[in-house]
Amino acid sequence: MGIQLQGIAHHARQKLQRTLSARLASVVATCNNVPKGHVAVYVGEEGYRKRFIIPVTYLNHPLFQILLNRAEEEFGFDHPMGGLTIPCSEEYFISLTSALNC
Repeated sequence: MGIQLQGIAHHARQKLQRTLSARLASVVATCNNVPKGHVAVYVGEEGYRKRFIIPVTYLNHPLFQILLNRAEEEFGFDHPMGGLTIPCSEEYFISLTSALNC
């Protein structure tokens, strides 16, 4: 039974990654001022969100994956800002991206 549940979880994760990849590709395509290999994300509290441009490679990092999972839980795939919205404080996001730069 555990093997079957792992298979279902693996299939769901693959589908989620394909959906996120397609969504991110459409966001990148609509943002003309985002350099190739980067993506725009919105970070901050409700009512005030700041736009950040980050390298696409960040999306594969385990700590960033946690934020993506939280974004999916909170917003699903319909982000109110029209782009990828990350539900965390601006300070946390800056410290995370600073750590990923090192």
